[in-house]
Amino acid sequence: MNRRRFIAESIALSGLGVYGCTAARSQAQQQLQDVAPFELDEMTVTALQDGMKSGRYTARAITELYLNRIEELDKQGPSLHAIIETNADALQIADYLDGERKSKRLRGPLHGIPVLLKDNIDTKDTMTTTAGSLVLQGSIPLQDSFVARKLREAGAIILGKANLSEWANSRSSHPTSGWSARGGQCRNPYVLDRNPSGSSSGSASATSANLAALSIGTETDGSIVSPSGACGLVGIKPTVGLISRSGVIPIARSQDTPGPMCRTVADAAILLGALTGVDPRDAATSAPGKKSFNDYAQFLDPNGLKGMRIGVSRTHFGFDPLVDKLAADAIDVLKKSGAEIIDPVNLDSLKQVSEIELTVLLFELKAGLNAYLSSLGPGAPVKTLKEIIAFNEKNAEKELQYFGQEFLVEAEAKPPMTDPAYREALKKIKQLAREQGIDALMAKYKLDALIAPANGPAWITDYVNGDHIVGDSSTPAAIAGYPNITVPCGYVGPLPIGISFFGRAWSEPVLIKIAFAYEQATKHRRPPKFLKTITAD
Repeated sequence: MNRRRFIAESIALSGLGVYGCTAARSQAQQQLQDVAPFELDEMTVTALQDGMKSGRYTARAITELYLNRIEELDKQGPSLHAIIETNADALQIADYLDGERKSKRLRGPLHGIPVLLKDNIDTKDTMTTTAGSLVLQGSIPLQDSFVARKLREAGAIILGKANLSEWANSRSSHPTSGWSARGGQCRNPYVLDRNPSGSSSGSASATSANLAALSIGTETDGSIVSPSGACGLVGIKPTVGLISRSGVIPIARSQDTPGPMCRTVADAAILLGALTGVDPRDAATSAPGKKSFNDYAQFLDPNGLKGMRIGVSRTHFGFDPLVDKLAADAIDVLKKSGAEIIDPVNLDSLKQVSEIELTVLLFELKAGLNAYLSSLGPGAPVKTLKEIIAFNEKNAEKELQYFGQEFLVEAEAKPPMTDPAYREALKKIKQLAREQGIDALMAKYKLDALIAPANGPAWITDYVNGDHIVGDSSTPAAIAGYPNITVPCGYVGPLPIGISFFGRAWSEPVLIKIAFAYEQATKHRRPPKFLKTITAD
């Protein structure tokens, strides 16, 4: 969930740039320690498959290497706190998949590839699914999520559960992203006292630090694209309904979606294709007009920018001059690669949507959480949102030590979603985001995509004031339920910045083509160095 629109403007803009930008401009940096090179650093899915095909690696060997690296960097070394739990069955699964390979049975490009899941995605195995909360400690769902099932069918190895902002940042208006009572504080691998952003914080930190080949996050508004930008990754927030949400602990059914978080566009496209499909447990996957593919790698065209018309969403610029400069450089690359740039185009219809969005999310949060808890069966640790709130109050020294649960309390007070206030708010916000927003702009200017900065530089993690988010562009696509792809576009000091491409519903093929061509023309991604902090000159 993204609270960027919910936190008072004065907090976001009142001189807090020192936490995000000013300090990052310093060239004097301190490295925590020498982190030993890792054999699988920056290895892509294709490279890992080539290694297994040649006999250099097995799925077991790759899995063991990642598990050892998690122990080294996540639990010891820099202590990233990116992983909540590893899968006790991972090596056994790897052995089975190696046996299939020997028998010439290959399930596809993910066969034997380790993947991390955010800890709000159900797996029916030895791992628990908790959204980072102690109240669900030990909870094992009655069945796999659709995402987990599709991964297993594709031959992927579910390596573990990634840390996250507790309850996917739906608990408080002033949270500290990346913190959960179960997982502790996740850290940004580029500069360890900086925040990885949320809520898919662990998925971003772990994948950027090469603790897994791939990861999956979830987004309601910003929770894939923002941590991907802050941690130097490619993140794909798909159209709502492209990937099923069944078995994902929900916030808002009108905006929630899982999505890939990877080091390259190619890996993200491969992972995306494995996750699509129709699921009877999620009506959105049968939406009229849905266009999905089992293979998004077919859209990886290094010349894919030629002839594309891309609009610059100036509404989402201006929060930091160094970020604007990186975005300007990205636009120059697009032009030189054959794209036609229409500048500016403005999403003015979405300037005043924060309160409407919050209304919709609070109604849906209560209904969604109660439905999810009921799906856990009679053995569920709690059965209602009301019981979650009571647990947190009873265990305040662990659960509420850094920030509160105002959103949970407000959601509990909401009437059912049959209430006219909810129906009116949902209708209004979709109108503003779609017909009067993205769809209107793209039709007016005949656009293939819109572009804007994905994030500002990561801020110092702050348990007193909470998050210091100074800028982003996630909300239009999130509210509309439309796709958004973020790709690294450079650095402010050592801190990564992403550029986002977003557009119409089901336009993932076009966005992947644009994102891949941009990535290949720039190749900004570089692995983190685990700096301790950024010091003043």
